[in-house]
Amino acid sequence: MSYQDTIEYLYNRLPMFSRIGAAAIKNNLDNTIAICTHLGNPQNKFKTIHIAGTNGKGSTSHMLASIFQEAGYTTGLYTSPHLYDFRERIKVNGEMCSKEFVTEFTNKIKGLIEEIEPSFFEITVGMAFDYFAQKKCDIAIIETGLGGRFDSTNVIEPVLSIITNIGWDHMALLGDTLPAIATEKAGIIKKETPVIISELLPETKMVFEQKAHTLNAPIYFAENFLALQSFQNNWHSALFEFNQPLIHLLDAPLFTKNFTVECDLPGKYQYKNLKGVLVAVQLLSQMGWNFKAPKVIAALNKVKKNTGLMGRWECIQENPRVILDVAHNEHGIQALLEQLATLHYQQLHIVTGMVKDKDVSAVLNLLPKNAKYYFTQSHIPRALSAIELSELANKVGLVGTTFDHVNTAIKEATKNANQNDLIIVIGSIFLVAEVDRNLLT
Repeated sequence: MSYQDTIEYLYNRLPMFSRIGAAAIKNNLDNTIAICTHLGNPQNKFKTIHIAGTNGKGSTSHMLASIFQEAGYTTGLYTSPHLYDFRERIKVNGEMCSKEFVTEFTNKIKGLIEEIEPSFFEITVGMAFDYFAQKKCDIAIIETGLGGRFDSTNVIEPVLSIITNIGWDHMALLGDTLPAIATEKAGIIKKETPVIISELLPETKMVFEQKAHTLNAPIYFAENFLALQSFQNNWHSALFEFNQPLIHLLDAPLFTKNFTVECDLPGKYQYKNLKGVLVAVQLLSQMGWNFKAPKVIAALNKVKKNTGLMGRWECIQENPRVILDVAHNEHGIQALLEQLATLHYQQLHIVTGMVKDKDVSAVLNLLPKNAKYYFTQSHIPRALSAIELSELANKVGLVGTTFDHVNTAIKEATKNANQNDLIIVIGSIFLVAEVDRNLLT
């Protein structure tokens, strides 16, 4: 098979959550274990860090990958979903896996696919593990898909785990209370393995503490170790000044009590992810990983350059400024609005499309009523139609026009905007994935 034939085979042959939703999810790890066994358990041939959470796990994964790369380690990175190219899911030192590898792997495992009927995600997890083993990675940063307990990535034995936060998302699959969702995410906590909680919520603290206690896993709530002292924002980066209130408890601290980080992932909300990352780096340093403060700070200033991260407050045009952001649930939209409050612009234009299985009304209720709206949709079966979205939005006082395609909506917004306006594209990862980045050049 050619590479294109291979990709079409994977998309069409395997159940894919992004296309069909819950029908692609299996509440066990049987297929993943079978795939890994078939491959010779490649996941045991390199060190790993496991990351789960409702929001922020992508940013956290890329920050850590950048730090390991900058320190000179051969670094694997597995994330999902991809935006433009399937191979974005599987990278080593910021470089996507080759098309040849994808084709060879699929040919190698095709017989097993026909035998056990795995999901798309189960196969891509096995593919990532196989690639990282072939590339002799020193470390691989592994992001869960959703949940944690039955997530296909949860066959690894990491050196450290991070749970970024708990919010309202995928409730039909993970539970309809924050403690229930936290219980699923806590499934990545492993016996005697440190776990960091980047953002603490009173409703979920006991869930994590009990799970960690049961497994004798040291647990670290990042907010106990780092406090945000000040924040300065611009369109392309942000300065975060941190204080370490418990520095006297740290063994050979990497940073002074007060230190500043400039990160190329702007947004005040990133301080929550940074807290988890910086506590992780301190713990990893104590485990023997060779990190130096100047290198860590340099890595955080070029996360996008080192890892190729896209879609997190990403500016694709100036004057008028056009921002792409994959914020798509209540928690993510709240963080985005917090970011908007720190910036200056004239009129806000919001291009948005969402999927059916999210709490669409909760998101719409958060959005500003004084923005101009352009309702559209991605072209996947899970997408909510632009007309339905517009009708729901009208009920909460959001008024705009509907468009069949996100690029048509962006063109219209650009035509209507003046030089000091701001256009943001939000609501769905899959919507951002359909944006033509050459549209405005």
